Amino acid sequence: MEARLEQAVQKRQVLFLYVFLGASWASAEQLQYSVAEETERGTFLANLAKDLGLGLGELSAREARIVSDQNTRFLLLSPLTGELILNEKLDREELCGPTEPCVLTFQLLLERPFQIYRAALHIKDINDNSPVFLDKEILLKISESTTPGATLLLERAQDADVGTNSLSNYTISPNDYFHIHVHDGGEGPIIPELVLDKMLDREEIPEFTLTLTALDGGSPPRSGTALVQILVLDINDNSPQFVQSLYKVQSPENTPVGSLVVAVSARDLDTGSYGQIDYTFFYATERILQTFQINSTSGELYLKRELNYEAIQTYSITIQARDGGGLSGKCAVVVEVMDVNDNPPEFLLSSLNSPIPENSQETVVAVFKIRDRDSGNNGKTLCSIANDLPFVLKPSVENFYTLVTEKPLDRESNTEYNITITVTDMGIPRLTTQHTITVQVSDINDNAPTFTQTSYTMFVRENNSPALHIGTISATDSDSGSNAHITYSLRLPHDPQLALDSLISINADNGQLFALRALDYEALQAFEFHVGAIDQGSPALSSQALVRVVILDDNDNAPFVLYPMQNASAPYTELLPRAAEPGYLVTKVVAVDRDSGQNAWLSFQLLKATEPGLFSVWAHNGEVRTTRLLSERDVPKHKLLVVVKDNGEPPRSASVTLHVLLVDGFSQPFLILPEVARDPAQEDDELTLYLVIALASVSSLFLVSVLLFVGVRLCRRARAASPGVCFVPEEHFPGHLVDVSGAGTLSQNYQYEVCLTGGSGITSEFKFLSPIASNFLTESTGREIE
Repeated sequence: MEARLEQAVQKRQVLFLYVFLGASWASAEQLQYSVAEETERGTFLANLAKDLGLGLGELSAREARIVSDQNTRFLLLSPLTGELILNEKLDREELCGPTEPCVLTFQLLLERPFQIYRAALHIKDINDNSPVFLDKEILLKISESTTPGATLLLERAQDADVGTNSLSNYTISPNDYFHIHVHDGGEGPIIPELVLDKMLDREEIPEFTLTLTALDGGSPPRSGTALVQILVLDINDNSPQFVQSLYKVQSPENTPVGSLVVAVSARDLDTGSYGQIDYTFFYATERILQTFQINSTSGELYLKRELNYEAIQTYSITIQARDGGGLSGKCAVVVEVMDVNDNPPEFLLSSLNSPIPENSQETVVAVFKIRDRDSGNNGKTLCSIANDLPFVLKPSVENFYTLVTEKPLDRESNTEYNITITVTDMGIPRLTTQHTITVQVSDINDNAPTFTQTSYTMFVRENNSPALHIGTISATDSDSGSNAHITYSLRLPHDPQLALDSLISINADNGQLFALRALDYEALQAFEFHVGAIDQGSPALSSQALVRVVILDDNDNAPFVLYPMQNASAPYTELLPRAAEPGYLVTKVVAVDRDSGQNAWLSFQLLKATEPGLFSVWAHNGEVRTTRLLSERDVPKHKLLVVVKDNGEPPRSASVTLHVLLVDGFSQPFLILPEVARDPAQEDDELTLYLVIALASVSSLFLVSVLLFVGVRLCRRARAASPGVCFVPEEHFPGHLVDVSGAGTLSQNYQYEVCLTGGSGITSEFKFLSPIASNFLTESTGREIE
C-alpha cells in the first residue's frame, strides 16, 4: 500500500503545453475541471476550444498538443472538435495518495503561434477502499488494578480514501468492560482508544477477545476489522516515560543505508518485568516500515532504505515504549530529509520543427522544458547553446524554452545543424545534462544554375556528318531536388539572319550540342549563340552562357584560276618579242582558293612546255618568265601547262594552258593558235566533224572548179563579141595578180584579178591587199607557217 502511495506522489503533477503565435499566455487564470476517479475510459471531460473561445478546427490548425512532466496517457485531446477525453481510468489513491485535493495540473501547447494555457483536473474521491488494519490481531495487556476510565491506545485502521470517504468511526463487539472512544485531533487521523468501564478481576476473567471494527463515511460505508486480544495482568502501576516527547533530526538524502538516525530513550520506575521496556513503532505506515527499523531493546532508529528528498521531505514516526506489565508510553520522531544535488537537470522536448525552410526568419524550431527535481540552488538551472550557431534560446514560462532561428539559414552552407543544448544546475557540485537536437534545413529555389564556364568555344570541321556531337555545356545548381534539376535550351540569336534551329540542337537533359547538318566553312566560318539553363524550382531560375562555334576548314576546294580565263571561246595568247631578255615577264597566272590557312597556300609549277628550257614559273606568285635569250631556231608558237596546287592534306590542284606566240615586234598580227588539247572522246567527235567538213569542202571546190571552167569558156566566147570585158588568161598567172598562200587563216590558194574599166590597162594592183600580201610572202620565203 505504501509503495502505491509513493508512486502516486511522484505522479502528482502533469503539465500540458500549448503553443500559439506571439509566445504569450492566453490567460492568467487556470481552467478548472473535475472528474470522479474510476470514471470509464472515453468519458467526455470538457470542450477546450469552447472554453478558450477558439473556433472549430483552430486547435488542429494550430497543432494543439498536451504535454506534461510525467505522463499524458490519462487525457486525450481531439484537435478537430476540441474535446478533452479521459483516456483511461484514474486511481486517485495511486496518483495523489493521502493528499487532498487531488489535482493534476496541465498546460495546453499550441504551435503557430506560441501560446500556453494552464488548466487543472480535480480528481474526486469515491469510496472504493475499505479501512484496513495492518495487524489483524492486536494484543493488549492490562493490569487488573486499572481503574475504570483508563484508556488503552489501539492501532488505528488505514483508509486510502479521503474526505467523507475516509475513516470516520470505530466500534467494538458488545461487552461489559470496555467501550471505544474515538479521539479526533482535528487535523490528523482519528485514533481509537479502548476505555475501561469497570474494574477487572483476573481471577474471574483472565482475558478478553473482542472484535474492533473501523467504519468509513462513504455511502454505502465500508468497514474493516481486527481481533483485539486483552490479557489481564497483575498490578503494574508505572508506565514507561520517554525522556523527550518529540525528537527532531535532519538526515541528508544521501545518508548511507544502515546509518543511525536517532536514538530514543524511555524510563520505567517499576522493577522486574514491569520495568523492562520494549521499543516498537506505533502506527507505522508501510513506507516508514520500509525506510526505517528500530532496535527494540536500545531504541536506536536506523536507516533501512535510501532517502529521497524529491519523493518525501519529512517522516513523522511514533515510537511506543511498552513495559512488561503492558503499560506503554509514546514519543514522536520527525525526520527531515535534507536535499543534496543528486539529480541532474532533465531535458523534456515538447516540440521539434524539422526540417525548416532555409529562408525562415525567427522561426520556432523547438520547444522544451528543463526540470530539476532538486530544490533551492540545486534546482536552479542555466541553459545554453554554442555561440557560433544561427539560433538563440528564449526563456518562456515555467522553465519552458524556445529555440528560435536568429537569421535566415542557408542550406547550401549547412544542410543540417546538430545543436547541443547544455543545461547546468547551480548546486554543489554542479550537474550538467546535454541534449542534441538535429535540425534539417529544407531547400528553396534561391540559387540560379551556374555554368562551369562563362563562355564556350567549340570546334567542328566542315563537311561533318549530320547529328555530330560537337561539345557539351554544363551547369550546376547549389539547390537540391527539383530546384537543382536543370534543363538546357537554345536562346534566339541576336543575328536574325542566322537560322540557328537548322544548325544546332541541344539535349535538354545533359547539355550535349549536335550539328544538325553538314557545315560549310566557305559559307560560314563561325557563329555565336546563347544557351540557357533553367531549374525546376518555383519560381524557376535561369542563367545563360555564350557559345561560339568555330568551323575548321577542310581542303574541299581546288584552286581556281582567275587569269588567264579558261572558259573563253578561243584560247588566250600571250605575245613574246624575240628580243626579250632572260627573266622577261611573259604573263602571270592568278589563282585563288576558297579554303583558308594552309589549304589556301598556293604553289605554281610548270608541268609541260613545248620548249622545256625556255620558260619557268615562279612557285609562289605564278609569274611566267623566260629563262634564256630567244633564237631564230625557237618555234614561234609555244604551249605551256601550268599546275596550281594548294597545301592541303590531301592537296588539290588545277591546271591552266598558256599559249605564247613569238613575234619580232608587237606590230605583227595576232595569230590565233589551235584549240587546246581536249580529251580523246571530244577529239574523235571533232575528227569526224572535220572529215565531213573536208569532204564537203572538196566537193564544193570541185563544183567551183567546174563552174569556173564553164565561166572561162563562156568568157572566151564573149570576148570576141565584146572587147574590154574581163578575161582570165589560160596560162600561168601574170605578175600583176596577187598569189595569197595558205598563211594565217586562209586554207586555200586563191588568185585575184582586178578588172578595171577600159583604158586603165592591167598594170594596176589591188592596193588594199598589198601590205598584207607582202608580209605573208616575205615570211613564206623564210619558214613554213602552220
